[in-house]
Amino acid sequence: MNQANAYNAYKNNEIMSASQSKLILMLYDGAIKYLKLAEIAIFEKKIEKTNENLKKAQDILAEFMSTLNFREGGEIAENLYSLYEYMYQRLIRANIDKDTAIVLEVRGYLEELRETWAKI
Repeated sequence: MNQANAYNAYKNNEIMSASQSKLILMLYDGAIKYLKLAEIAIFEKKIEKTNENLKKAQDILAEFMSTLNFREGGEIAENLYSLYEYMYQRLIRANIDKDTAIVLEVRGYLEELRETWAKI
């Protein structure tokens, strides 16, 4: 087994055995990572890489929105949905304008949410 296959097997096992809380943290980490990569790509004027990374972050936000439990989460779930939707829309604008300020704004929100979730 080569290193890439071993790493992929390890990551797959880590995901499959993770608790729900750990999976949420992993998703936040992924979105933050993709936004950092998008910032670099914008700076380097790599349009395709910018688009790719912003879309991956948007996919994670869409996943967060689709898995909220409004029945049990009530107002908190509604507020989170609104925030996720706002960030999603901001990333669309960032992608159109190739605007790092917007990417930084959204990354800041995600870092705060991740930090809060890690304390739960």
